[in-house]
Amino acid sequence: MTDISERYARHADAYAATLAAVPEDRWSAQSPCEMWTARQVAEHLVEVHGMFLGLVGRRPEPGPADPVGAFAHVRAIVQADLEDPEKAAETYEGMFGTQTFEGSVDGFVTSDLVIHRWDLGTAAGLDIEIPADEVDRMARFVEVMPAQARSSGKVFGPALTPPDGADAQTRMLASIGRKGW
Repeated sequence: MTDISERYARHADAYAATLAAVPEDRWSAQSPCEMWTARQVAEHLVEVHGMFLGLVGRRPEPGPADPVGAFAHVRAIVQADLEDPEKAAETYEGMFGTQTFEGSVDGFVTSDLVIHRWDLGTAAGLDIEIPADEVDRMARFVEVMPAQARSSGKVFGPALTPPDGADAQTRMLASIGRKGW
């Protein structure tokens, strides 16, 4: 296992546990993502996995319709590809130039798992703490994200001003337009 596949596995495990903990009556609850319910956040994560597999010419077969099963399906494919050195190193041309599959998964998909786990947990009424190392990694990721990612509202919302004395997680969430207080 590489550092990238291990990091992905760790955050996919945490996200899967959060998915499994969502009470049945909370799937339609509003998430911190302005136009998404808890179910739509879960659907988005499945779509993102498929999109990144598609960038290197791999399309997953349709999986289960339920959020837990659908994520388990695409997660298994991505994890296997990350652990296959040839598939992990496959390249594609993207908006940041030539990228590898594993680099894109690490930079975007794993970051999505971290942030959307918090979004999903918040919608479900669960208390989600982002690991400190990921708070720092996400803060660095946000710093290099192009301005159009924020202005379009498709990746991040406008930055918020966190309260004085806010912890690192709250400050990082505020930097991507999430109110974590």
